[in-house]
Order: sequence, then C-alpha cells, then structure tokens
Amino acid sequence: MVRLQDKNGAVCIPFKVQPRSSRSSFSGEFQGSIKVNLKAPPVDDAANTECRKLIAKIMGVPPSRVRIVAGHASRTKKIGIEGIKLAEAMEKLRDILPDVEFSS
Repeated sequence: MVRLQDKNGAVCIPFKVQPRSSRSSFSGEFQGSIKVNLKAPPVDDAANTECRKLIAKIMGVPPSRVRIVAGHASRTKKIGIEGIKLAEAMEKLRDILPDVEFSS
C-alpha cells in the first residue's frame, strides 16, 4: 500500500526510482512506494529531471510544480506536487496503476 500525504498544500508521494531502464514508465508498488523506471542515467540530475517531468505529465501539472522533497541523491524519493488535491492525485494514480492500493 502506498500512502499519500497532504503537506503544506502539496501532495507528497513516495517513489522508488530505477534509472537506466529501457523505457520511462510507472511499474507498480515496491515496499510502500511507487516504482518508476527512467531511461535517464543518474548523472547531472538527468534522472531527477526526467522523474519530475514524468510525474508532472501524469498529474496534469507543469514540471515546476513538482519537486523532490527528500532523497535528491537517492533512489528512494519523496515527491511533492503542488496545484493538485489529494483525492485527484489518488484518482490519477489509480488510473495508471489499478493493482496498487493507495491510502491517505
């Protein structure tokens, strides 16, 4: 189960990032986080930038509204998304990951 939080007007979601994958996509749940595969390598902030853009696209917000709250240099990250409500974020995640359970 993946737990989403509403903190200071931003929806915070835990992610487990796998850089250097064959394609960029969301692939399910891993230890309470959403697993995201990224084509970009973890060099010169490329993977973090790609991660933010992919999440922004799914959530329907500009990449500038998506920030890494914790884990900037780690594969385990907490991402904050501004400009979206918790229920709306949960609904969008359920659309792309129907087999994953989400809670708040």
